[in-house]
Amino acid sequence: MAVALSASSPPLGLRRSSRTSCSLFAKPTAQRAKRNLLDLISDQDRGLRTQKDAAKRDAIVDAIESMAVIGRGSTTTGESLSATWRLLWTTEKEQLFIIEKAGLFGTRTGDVLQVIDVKKRSLNNVITFPPDGVFFVRSDIDIASPQRVNFRF
Repeated sequence: MAVALSASSPPLGLRRSSRTSCSLFAKPTAQRAKRNLLDLISDQDRGLRTQKDAAKRDAIVDAIESMAVIGRGSTTTGESLSATWRLLWTTEKEQLFIIEKAGLFGTRTGDVLQVIDVKKRSLNNVITFPPDGVFFVRSDIDIASPQRVNFRF
């Protein structure tokens, strides 16, 4: 499970994305739910702190599920998904391991991004290590439903 926002200026010469807007989130209820979720994850160091705090993790998952209920019936797998997305929070253990252990290799973690191209059916995970390091994983995606994308490495 992850939370990401469209990146305004991706590093490393990645394709620049435009900010995606959705009329769904123009509703006051959706805006409150989004603000609640962003507040919950704001101090969680992309999910590292959440690993040791089950109550906080449950609150974040509940907030994500609330967003899903608000968005039920909308299409989230269309062309607007094609963008460079900055990871804000995740439970994905491999990504959290790399983020946490970067210091062992004499570096720190920079941006963690997903570059999604719906037309090309591609998803690339990018973890940056300033000033010029990068961990890059390429995968393919399939649109499974109007709200679900499956990927395979």
